[in-house]
Amino acid sequence: MSDAEWAVARLFLPVPGWMRGRGGQPEAYCHRVILDAIRYLVDNGTKWRAIPIDFPPWDRVYAFFRRWRDHGMVREFHDRLRRRVREQAGRDPEPSTGVIDSQSVKADAVVGADSRGFDGGKLINGRKRHVVVDTLGLPLAVMVTAADIGDHAAAQPLLAQVAAAHHLLALVWADGGYTGSLVDYSLVVLAVVLAIVKRSDDMSGLPKRWIVERFFAHLMRSRRLVRDFERSTSSAEAMVYWSMTMLMTRRLARPRPLRA
Repeated sequence: MSDAEWAVARLFLPVPGWMRGRGGQPEAYCHRVILDAIRYLVDNGTKWRAIPIDFPPWDRVYAFFRRWRDHGMVREFHDRLRRRVREQAGRDPEPSTGVIDSQSVKADAVVGADSRGFDGGKLINGRKRHVVVDTLGLPLAVMVTAADIGDHAAAQPLLAQVAAAHHLLALVWADGGYTGSLVDYSLVVLAVVLAIVKRSDDMSGLPKRWIVERFFAHLMRSRRLVRDFERSTSSAEAMVYWSMTMLMTRRLARPRPLRA
């Protein structure tokens, strides 16, 4: 991270328990070098054991990654950055509109048979990333499943998770794969309108669909996410959040033009 990025990131980092008088010992390494190591791995697609010696030992970096993953701190860090990005863009911190879609990716040999499958539509043997993003293309929720899990089946728990966390969410755009009973479920149970945009619709509705496609294009710029290399789906979800934190810290650290 540049100094400008770190100045932004440190404001939104979860505070360790020992700094709040909750016990424990201070961490041995500065958060900045640990975050740099994780960002390097996500951006360059290297193995944990191949992290350059300029960073702390790989097992210490992985222990930090695992702790943040298991306690939801990476998502907390991500969500704080997302709210700040939305405020800087002149939006309400909490979104009212989202877009849902999925992406199938090939899985590495380390991915077990219990969490991988074959997507017959895309002809991909691996996993599927189900996401809901806001209108800026920033994720509100991420769920990683085997690739043979249909969009319709994964969307119900995913939308329930998003609706519980974002009470202002009222409209979600989706493609034709989300038609059927899911539309009624979203409206009756979650009080969210699921608007289906089909290819046969007029062009006025289609711009909402490319927002999530741009999000997937960003993920493909992080080499760790070009394939799924994670043994657990929770690690795969954490990698998505780490990739997006890089995008947001860079955006927040970017100099803004002065208004006349």
